[in-house]
Amino acid sequence: MRRRIIHIDEERCDGCGICVEACHEGAIEIVDGKARLVSDSYCDGLGDCIGPCPQDAITIEERETAPFDPKAVQTRQAALGGCPGGGCPGAAAMTLEGEKQASAGSSGSAASELSTWPVQIALIPPNAPFLRGADLLLTADCVPFALPDLHERFMRGRVTLVGCPKLDDAGAHVRKLAAIIAEAQPSSVTVLRMEVPCCGGLTGMARMAMEETAPHIPLEVHTVGVRGGVSTERLQ
Repeated sequence: MRRRIIHIDEERCDGCGICVEACHEGAIEIVDGKARLVSDSYCDGLGDCIGPCPQDAITIEERETAPFDPKAVQTRQAALGGCPGGGCPGAAAMTLEGEKQASAGSSGSAASELSTWPVQIALIPPNAPFLRGADLLLTADCVPFALPDLHERFMRGRVTLVGCPKLDDAGAHVRKLAAIIAEAQPSSVTVLRMEVPCCGGLTGMARMAMEETAPHIPLEVHTVGVRGGVSTERLQ
């Protein structure tokens, strides 16, 4: 049958995931850093996902496709555990200030300095309120295993964004970072990378994103050694 259904422009999509939460049928998922329509039969064509998209990557088109199947949607929603919009509540943007607690109380363990959630670049919506005017910490996902004082030394007072320049979609991360910086106009950006050559891509992603949107913002890079030690370089 021919009917209205959404179309996602993968070139424009930055994988922020806002549309996943907006879709009440659970028809959209983030796959390889991009929003994808899971099944045509899950999409009712009403377009609730269009308005929230910060990249205008979603439109309505009319084409030959399978009919909308409410029963299939109910089955999918049950399989997803009833999460609103078919998305996972664990990916919802939130501020953790005032809720942080010492992880082990009487054992003397230090309190976490994580102030916002989520931390993965692909999951953070560019319009999240906690990003506005913040000091951003862009860290490689291997860093926590090599830097024991990460929380106290670098995360305190900063909003943490995590990614891997080798295994993730670097192009998608550059676009997402550019959108975040353009929208939030952060006070500073600090890159925390490992000394291994492939991790240099994280610095490159930050520079490319900032050149597009805010070249005046201070950028500092800290390189963590696999055997310890941190070197610092101020780039702008």
